[in-house]
Amino acid sequence: MLNLGLSWGLSRRLAAAGLIALAGGLLTGCDSKEAPSAPAAGAKAAETKPSESKPAEAKPAEAKPAEGAAPAGTKKSLVIGVIAKSQSNPVFIAARTGAEDACRDLSKKYGIDIKPNWQTPVAEDAQKQAQFIEQLTSQGVDGIALSCTDGQVLQKPIDEAVSKGVVVVTFDSDSPNSKRMAYYGINDEAAGEAVMQQLAKAMGDKGGEVAILGGTQTAPNLQARVKGVKQELEKLKDKGFKLKDVYYHKETASDAAAMIQQVQTANPEIAGWAMVGGWPLFTQNALNGIADKGVKVVSVDTLPEELEYVKNGQVQALIGQDCYGWGYHSVELLVDKLVNHKDPAQVIGHFDLSIVTKDNVEKFEGQWEKWLRKK
Repeated sequence: MLNLGLSWGLSRRLAAAGLIALAGGLLTGCDSKEAPSAPAAGAKAAETKPSESKPAEAKPAEAKPAEGAAPAGTKKSLVIGVIAKSQSNPVFIAARTGAEDACRDLSKKYGIDIKPNWQTPVAEDAQKQAQFIEQLTSQGVDGIALSCTDGQVLQKPIDEAVSKGVVVVTFDSDSPNSKRMAYYGINDEAAGEAVMQQLAKAMGDKGGEVAILGGTQTAPNLQARVKGVKQELEKLKDKGFKLKDVYYHKETASDAAAMIQQVQTANPEIAGWAMVGGWPLFTQNALNGIADKGVKVVSVDTLPEELEYVKNGQVQALIGQDCYGWGYHSVELLVDKLVNHKDPAQVIGHFDLSIVTKDNVEKFEGQWEKWLRKK
């Protein structure tokens, strides 16, 4: 009986000790589920995140992001400044449409709010563009897409914007010595060469004097096109083609039309016009008294007004460029950098040239209705 009593007592004491140990373990387990209010110095953040102790199913959007969704840590909204050369030129209205469409499409793709901020001078003004760059930078925009009226004047404001964290892409007209991330536009020398090739074809084997309509003298893209025309002319000099002169002007339809009328009247021997921009063709009747005297004309750009000149035979060919893509692709490049941290595969991006003649002019009429939001 004595041994039985001792065994029973010992069993009760062991059972009590087990309950105490079990309770202590439970309390310790509860404490381990909560992040400490003041983690020890040097402790890894990953060891104290409460979300890591939860199953992945608790936050499916974080564990398995939707295809195309912005990476974790991306800003909920982006603002892209768009600065073209002028509001009066339809090619830049097309660029604006492209930029707005890209912001809409990429907002949907990444699930963030991307807004364009259009800041463009009424007429071409590099100093005004510089002010817009500074204003947009001070407002905290994330990126800027810019067509440079004067690449040298705009180099410093571009570099200052980049130094403050703004990503800059140029389109149409570059500032090649600046810190911009990329440029997207036509291969300007190739475009100038194509203008002269088509003009020579229209003028035939007899050759003749050629005038170049050059737009703004300080615009690097236009200077490159003029260079291309001259290079092609040099190849044709043995066939009787020669340069009369390059004529610069304000890039408005009225100024350009007045220039060609004035020059042609003073120099009736001019047999062909190589236009590196289509400015005079943005208005009606610009070639009256010129085309009807057998003067041949080839121009860059394919705006609806220009297409009418091709249809009525006053212009022999147009060299087309992706004006809508200036805006759309520039925004794509900026957002890819801002969201995905990706640099463009090529710093200088070009598109293929389109040659528009009377034979295919109808194919190009519909696209401008979209680009100018007339449809």
